[in-house]
Amino acid sequence: MNIVFIGSGNVTAILGRKFVAAGHKIVQIYSRNASAASELAYEWDTESTNYISMITKDADVYIISVSDNSIEPLAKELHLSGKVVAHTAGAVSKDVLQPVTKDYGVFYPLQTLRKESPHLPDTPIFVDAATEKAQSVLDNLAATISHNHEVHHVTELQREKLHVTAVVVNNLVNHLYTLVEAFCKAEGVDFKQLLPLIQETTERVHNSSPAQVQTGPAIRHDEVTLNKHLELLSNYPQLKKIYKTISDSIEGKSL
Repeated sequence: MNIVFIGSGNVTAILGRKFVAAGHKIVQIYSRNASAASELAYEWDTESTNYISMITKDADVYIISVSDNSIEPLAKELHLSGKVVAHTAGAVSKDVLQPVTKDYGVFYPLQTLRKESPHLPDTPIFVDAATEKAQSVLDNLAATISHNHEVHHVTELQREKLHVTAVVVNNLVNHLYTLVEAFCKAEGVDFKQLLPLIQETTERVHNSSPAQVQTGPAIRHDEVTLNKHLELLSNYPQLKKIYKTISDSIEGKSL
């Protein structure tokens, strides 16, 4: 397929690389960030523009991958009647694209994506479309880059639920890593020594329910160790608060 990207950030970079690897052609990148668009255009031997009026009308599908709060105002400026247009956001209604075309939808990649990544991660794609035409085009496109060619159909509410859980298991957990890394640096501990533990914890949930593999002092109701840990975290109130809140949740205490 011939694809136009609207946006030049992380999602565009990784999805674009996946599309190119699957044999599709990126015919244009539009972005207000001209340098970022030019860099990706150079990588894919295509053209870029930072003028919305210059977006080509000759593509098969248009993928909007901009910040969530930019989608609706952008949609009011786009006029792509008869074209299939989809945004990639997890928490934005597909109906914000109604002003653009009748053949609109959502092409949601459930994965953390960074343009600097040296590899292309497995990326489940969740599709929600307004018309049969949009559904068919987006399904076919998703099947070329999804793991085992699997495409998932979701309602708007299901996608929103997936998005909130994705934020918890990815963004919030990564924030915990950030706080722990800061603690390690300040206290003379090597954060990298925790990587085998992080890896093992992640591997376990591939085959078992997280509830079945919970370990640690809170699940054992080991108040002596919990209090000792809280004392060690006295100079790190943010991490201490999170430690206590989650430990109380594990123990089943009222929050």
